[in-house]
Amino acid sequence: MRANVSDTGAGYWMELAYIRAASGREFTTAVAHVQPAYDQPKTAAGRRDLGSA
Repeated sequence: MRANVSDTGAGYWMELAYIRAASGREFTTAVAHVQPAYDQPKTAAGRRDLGSA
């Protein structure tokens, strides 16, 4: 998403990424600031055996 992030009359546009943390809280940041997190722990849903329920 492109958004005007300027608080003055002149427009300053940038690509924004919407991020949702594990807590459920959401925030935005510049797309250039986003990088993969390869070593994150698995969540309870990720560890669940799909054939057990």
